[in-house]
Amino acid sequence: MSDLLFEILSEEIPARMQARAIADLQALICDGFAGAGLDIGAVRAFITPRRMALVISDVADATPDLMENRKGPRVDSPEEAINGFLKSVGLTRDQLKERDLKKGRFFIAPIEKPGRCARDVVREVLEVALPKLPWPTSMRWADHPQRWVRPMTSMLCVLGREVVAVRFGPLTAGNLTRGHRFLAPQDIEITDAPAYGDLLLKAGVMVDRDARKQVILQKSRALAKAAGLVLNEDAGLLEEVTGLVEWPVPVMGAIDAHFMDVPPEVLITSMKAHQKYFTLSTKDGRLAPRFITISNMVCEDGGAAIVAGNERVLRARLYDAKFFWENDRKTRLADRVPGLRKIVFHARLGTVHERVLRLQKLARTLAADIPDCDGKLADRAAEICKADLTTGMVSEFPELQGVIGRYYASHDGEAAAVADAVARHYQPAGPDDDCPRAPVAVALALAEKLDTLAGFFSIDEKPTGSKDPFALRRAALGVIRLILENELRLPLRRIFAAAIDHYPAAIARPAAVEELFGFFADRLAVYLKAKGVRHDLISAVFAPGTEDDLPRLLARIDALAGFLASDDGSVLMAGYKRAANILKIEQKKDKTVYDGAVSAGLLSEPAERVLSGHLADVRQKALSAVAKEDFSAAMAQCARLRAPVDAFFDTVTVNVGTPALRANRLRLLGQIRHTMDAVADFSKIEG
Repeated sequence: MSDLLFEILSEEIPARMQARAIADLQALICDGFAGAGLDIGAVRAFITPRRMALVISDVADATPDLMENRKGPRVDSPEEAINGFLKSVGLTRDQLKERDLKKGRFFIAPIEKPGRCARDVVREVLEVALPKLPWPTSMRWADHPQRWVRPMTSMLCVLGREVVAVRFGPLTAGNLTRGHRFLAPQDIEITDAPAYGDLLLKAGVMVDRDARKQVILQKSRALAKAAGLVLNEDAGLLEEVTGLVEWPVPVMGAIDAHFMDVPPEVLITSMKAHQKYFTLSTKDGRLAPRFITISNMVCEDGGAAIVAGNERVLRARLYDAKFFWENDRKTRLADRVPGLRKIVFHARLGTVHERVLRLQKLARTLAADIPDCDGKLADRAAEICKADLTTGMVSEFPELQGVIGRYYASHDGEAAAVADAVARHYQPAGPDDDCPRAPVAVALALAEKLDTLAGFFSIDEKPTGSKDPFALRRAALGVIRLILENELRLPLRRIFAAAIDHYPAAIARPAAVEELFGFFADRLAVYLKAKGVRHDLISAVFAPGTEDDLPRLLARIDALAGFLASDDGSVLMAGYKRAANILKIEQKKDKTVYDGAVSAGLLSEPAERVLSGHLADVRQKALSAVAKEDFSAAMAQCARLRAPVDAFFDTVTVNVGTPALRANRLRLLGQIRHTMDAVADFSKIEG
């Protein structure tokens, strides 16, 4: 057995593509070895801005010998057919075997396939895998058809101590690589895989991505601590910066004091998005006038020149931000609203200004159902919530829309609740994002998402499969969280209808209400299943036409789960399913539905008379409990049916010879189903 090292050296691979690329390369190569029958051991993957590498231990020396039994013609076939088969397999007649199969006796050719040496398999697998590696964007050589993400400069492939001459494009693999572009640019000979990491470490390259990440984090924390500050850790930025350097060296720079009156969100966004800087805070939580950047160099001056250069670049960027901050505030947000007529929301759904008018109507509608929500404030927040889209600041930093609107609204003297709603109306933007709590902010956040859902369902632009270009699933989950986390009692069907009615008659489709409700039910099931709620219980309670109040729905689910966990519940559930199955069979056979009233005069057996009396009483009391939202009491009423249902099935024969008696007993079974379904749709419960 030997170790295999394969490395690709190229110009800088975009950081966002690195993790996916090395995972795809590893999968392609390992799958190729598996398909070829070459046994391998553990696989280690390495990725830096300039190189992708795999170290595979315990590669077998060869694939195993194989014996293939190839089926030939029937033994009584014409000689021409038999001779043709012999020629194709390269055997003589006496080397063939005969075997009885389903369609007769056939010739079988035993063909021995000797194993292949690992070197040949490695070369073949790699040469097949490399062209298959998917890149979001790629380029090709001028005189070769192969494509790669950035210009490839060399390949290295060593199996044991032997070079494997893998070819790709104009390149042939050897046993040479290079170290850090500036610290150690000379060629390095790699004689075997185990030496790879140590040799590159001496040449200024940390090939282990996790090791680079830890160096960045630990040294940045230490740098911040030495300055009496706290590092603002950002997992996404850490991942990105790790993909930008091969030898990370954190250095600290300063932000000019006259920029510190710009909102901290602007400073943070500018430093993170454009410069890839980590920000720092004082111990009391304020943004500090310092930043940390990750150099890819060890400098004799301790990084002073690098810091000075980064401070100069940042200064230029922040001058722009400060200009936008001061210039934007010369125009009130309310005066910017007409400018939204020039921004298209969607070609078929009109402009952002038209959307604002819908949001105002919907926010006022929602305010009536949200405790302590001032409808006038909700209307005002909806009116100006999109106005910051016309500002220079949002044009430069689109990710700050809403956040900047809050600052400008406060500057204009808008009510605090209005400014807060403007800032939060996009929330929650994801499962980890905070949910607004203030009533006006909740109303506007709901309106924003419901308008989006209503619009795209009206024009039949619904998510399909994995495709959701307008993030409608995220919008629906946002609505669910806003309702549940704020315990809002919203009649969803009425709200959906109102949202759709606010669109022009040419767009609004009445059918969209039920389509949207069904989509919402699916999203609710996904949300609740993630929290451990059984999907069948969700379906049983959130059946079409039965429930659209989410807090009440959760209470019903809890009561149903408790009921089914009890002995009475599990036994009664078995009786319900037995009744439902009998009805299904007999109704199909008779081509009729047994859902009418039970005739008391035909109840001849004591058990069926007792059951009939219980059904009427249980249904009335269960419905009364449901109306009072006492769902535990409603389930307790259902539990009263256990004994009479058991007694009925123990002593009463349903399919008797007398047609009238049989039909009456089938209607009694229908009443069992009808009574229990008044509390939940038990037919949807599994098990």
